[in-house]
Amino acid sequence: MDKEQLQNYIASRVAKELSDGDIVNLGIGLPTRVANFIPENIEVILQSENGFLGLGPTPTADNYDPSIINAGGQPVTILPGGCFFDSATSFGIIRGGHIDVSVLGALQVDEKGNIANYMIPGKMVPGMGGAMDLVTGAKKVIVAMEHTAKGAHKILKECSLPLTAVNAVDLIITEMGVIKVTAEGLKLIEINPEYTVEDIKAATEASLIIEL
Repeated sequence: MDKEQLQNYIASRVAKELSDGDIVNLGIGLPTRVANFIPENIEVILQSENGFLGLGPTPTADNYDPSIINAGGQPVTILPGGCFFDSATSFGIIRGGHIDVSVLGALQVDEKGNIANYMIPGKMVPGMGGAMDLVTGAKKVIVAMEHTAKGAHKILKECSLPLTAVNAVDLIITEMGVIKVTAEGLKLIEINPEYTVEDIKAATEASLIIEL
């Protein structure tokens, strides 16, 4: 798979975790692609951190509106019935526990469900943004990311980068498979048929409990 196919594979798999009636926040980057793969038999409400409910799929040339963008500055669509509001209301929704699922990327995740996704020491970053609020305020946290970064492990025994949140992650979905964070450790519950269990073990520093 090329990068586009790989990211679409991850996004489409994440979409299968959503349930009818869920209110879902999609983080910037790869997670925004999930909006394009919502199953037709369910209705979910997508929230954009910068202030609206009713996020739709990526716009086409026919419905592109430069004034409608997500938190990452990417053009998006809004579905019928959607609404716009200020940042205070948006974070009231997030911090108030009204988000059923938060989908976001990560630099590192470890076997305790700790997540680091906002900075690399020594590199310029704009700040944590809403990441800390999203991973602590949502009922379920799904990390959607590529399994490694240029061959380097991202799923670790212990995160080495500054943490965004502790014990926050519920599920990790990569191009290789699906990993559930449990009290016993990381459980590999599904694999992409293009890979083997040994491939996934080699690409993962943390120990994996195999439950297939």
